Amino acid sequence: MTKAEKVDFVIEKLEELYPKIPIPLDHKDPYTLLIAVLLSAQSTDVRVNQITPILFDRADNPYQMAKVPVEEIRDIIKPVGLSPKKSKAISELSQILIDKYNGEVPQDIDTLETLPGVGHKTASVVVSQAFGIPAFPVDTHIHRLMYRWGLTNGKNVVQTEKDAKRLFPEEKWNSLHLQIIWYGRQYSPARGWDLNKDIITNTIGRKTVIQDYYKTKKAR
Repeated sequence: MTKAEKVDFVIEKLEELYPKIPIPLDHKDPYTLLIAVLLSAQSTDVRVNQITPILFDRADNPYQMAKVPVEEIRDIIKPVGLSPKKSKAISELSQILIDKYNGEVPQDIDTLETLPGVGHKTASVVVSQAFGIPAFPVDTHIHRLMYRWGLTNGKNVVQTEKDAKRLFPEEKWNSLHLQIIWYGRQYSPARGWDLNKDIITNTIGRKTVIQDYYKTKKAR
């Protein structure tokens, strides 16, 4: 199977499995999405979705959030981890949005990346999911699957993002990155992986990955 055929197979199979794509993080507008994505760093979407209703009940826009003491934000978000750093970033970026952007979340990746606590992945998620601008945020699931499928060398997420953008049509990026995340969670996880249930890797997977899978299974 050529690389182009692999890409077509991935798109077709994911469309079949996920014709409607739920967005993993609960939010109601670009600001609450930005905060939720920032909180999700080194945490889980499930944990973040448990905490954001409490935080957003206290403040769900930059004007309210900027008035909340950092210590209070930190106490609320403690369960998601890295709370000292994240609470400071939330407070500071809220004030910057007020001072520089009339309380609005910027719609381009470069500007978003200048905000405290906002890296490339967070900025990409926000422009993609809040504004519908084509982006391909790469998380651990996408990084793992792109390697398993032989669509990237897997050296780092920067390379994986470049390869994803080169291989997949731009109009598919926003839906595909979410479809791959859901597929990775359900069928191709890092732990407890069952290749027989993972139809995409089973069909187009990198030979060495499949060989290693069976070697590990045999060794158990």
